[in-house]
Amino acid sequence: MIVQPYHLYVERIELEKNMARFYALAVQPTLFGEVSLVRCWGRIGTRGQQKVHIFDEEKHAIGLFLELLLKKRKRGYRPKPPVEIPAIRHSSPQRVNDELIAS
Repeated sequence: MIVQPYHLYVERIELEKNMARFYALAVQPTLFGEVSLVRCWGRIGTRGQQKVHIFDEEKHAIGLFLELLLKKRKRGYRPKPPVEIPAIRHSSPQRVNDELIAS
């Protein structure tokens, strides 16, 4: 049984090399009570490739998870930067304390 979920998504983008890659890792249970480490990788915007490793114990899956994470960090993969969502401005009149105001 998995105690804590492990999920990771990192990207490596180098415009001068026309490189835009992703790498995703997830530790999750199987239908048969084992633990799996699912690896997905490829060019951003594609399905990419996938490989699944099956383990009897969670600690072995987490060990490989951390090992792969270190390798990817050394190669320049980083978490996806957060996206700013601009504030939405209302253009319709609103009422505040029964007074009509315009935005």
